[in-house]
Amino acid sequence: MARADLLCDLIKYGLSHDDKRFLQTAEAACAEERDKQHTVLADRMEKLIRTASAGTKGWTANAPTIVRAGTGGTQSLFIEKVPERRIDDLVLPDHVRKLCDEVVEEQLRADLLRSYDLEPRHRILLVGVPGNGKTSLAEAIAESLMVPFYTVRYDQLIGSYLGETASRLNQLFEYARTRPCVLFFDEFETLGKERGDIHETGEIKRVVGSLLLQIDALPSYVVVIAATNHDTLLDKAAWRRFQIRVELPQPTRANLSTWLALFERRCSFDFGIEPETIAKRIYGCSFAELEEVALEIYRRYVLQLPGDSTKAITNDVLRLWAKQRKQGAVPDGGDA
Repeated sequence: MARADLLCDLIKYGLSHDDKRFLQTAEAACAEERDKQHTVLADRMEKLIRTASAGTKGWTANAPTIVRAGTGGTQSLFIEKVPERRIDDLVLPDHVRKLCDEVVEEQLRADLLRSYDLEPRHRILLVGVPGNGKTSLAEAIAESLMVPFYTVRYDQLIGSYLGETASRLNQLFEYARTRPCVLFFDEFETLGKERGDIHETGEIKRVVGSLLLQIDALPSYVVVIAATNHDTLLDKAAWRRFQIRVELPQPTRANLSTWLALFERRCSFDFGIEPETIAKRIYGCSFAELEEVALEIYRRYVLQLPGDSTKAITNDVLRLWAKQRKQGAVPDGGDA
């Protein structure tokens, strides 16, 4: 955390509306955090400073995302991304939002818990069909904690030779233990399959056993989040390892409408059609598909500035989406 004198100066210059000195002090605090290797916090501070300096606004999904992938050794086993999705950007059921807030609070107040011989929860399983926000939620938790977001690369992790995958798993977890982070396993059933499956080899069973031991040994400052579309395929012991198990349902019509209204506010943009009407026309899509539709409308709007009707653009994109759905390119939906 930045020095006390820098924090005091930030408060002083902010209250006195001395923008120049406020930005200079903020830049100094950012540089200090970077020197301490707090790269995610420093990147977040730098982005806020740039935004304030330029007077820009918009949706973070339109800004460049910093992604780092190693080229060899342990760092080739995952992709590191500076998290940008925020929990407030997501439309979540109330109980899911409550669980996320609890996890973040426990991690941020871990010292208090440890003073009572308690540890924060740090093993989370997300279940749901593709496109309904599992990856986004994992990234948002990392953003709230201001820690790196590591997505495991199965193409690099799974080896062809006996014992190779278990060895790489060990390397991956050893690296994760070196700092607070969120370690994300998408399509977790790839590794955590039921060991009783008669079609699986002994090697897969050994990998599952190694995986479970590694998860058990993780310190609580490493938040491991696994996502699966097929929870019935998971090994029962793997299922029990997770302290929090969350199912993300298919979005309702009201969920879609809320998401569209949030998009309009973030981008200072109007679809030209009420979000409730769009949600009714596009019902049955996932959040991922909804985002693609919204971005396509916004993209066409920007490219056609200063002319053309936003309503006409929105209708064109929605008609195309409906046509694709009839052709089977996107899933059909029922009543809200």
